[in-house]
Amino acid sequence: MTGDNDTHKDDLKDSDALALGQQLCFAVYSVAHALNRTYKPLLERFGLTYPQYLVLLALWQKDGMTVKGIGEELGLDSGTLSPLLKRLETAGFVSRVRDKGDERQVIITLTPKGVALKSDAFGILMEIGKATGCSMQEAAALRSALHDLNRHLDASQQI
Repeated sequence: MTGDNDTHKDDLKDSDALALGQQLCFAVYSVAHALNRTYKPLLERFGLTYPQYLVLLALWQKDGMTVKGIGEELGLDSGTLSPLLKRLETAGFVSRVRDKGDERQVIITLTPKGVALKSDAFGILMEIGKATGCSMQEAAALRSALHDLNRHLDASQQI
């Protein structure tokens, strides 16, 4: 009888381990959606989507990037990135120009309107900070842990 009871305990542990609330992937997925929902109204007033905002963040850090460089920075393929960049150009935030040295490359640069938006981004950052309820130190620790997790996951794909 003891053996059957032990087997039941093992089954219970296995089912607890498979509970949705116990999954790291679901926690990350849920947080990503919550962040997107929080960013949405903050970005709508500028006519931006979250992926467009990420492109602008990359360009504010290093203007004049190639489409390929932006894609590598954000983990987006050109099929996703090209229409997004076209909409940013139409909205007047960026310009797209073929590289004179290599016609295959397209250089993305901020327009004056795109540069000016950077000062408003600090307000967005402050609102997100308030919404998370995290101190700057807690946010830094979370960010560091997520970067480490990403590195480990990337490394596991290399094996």
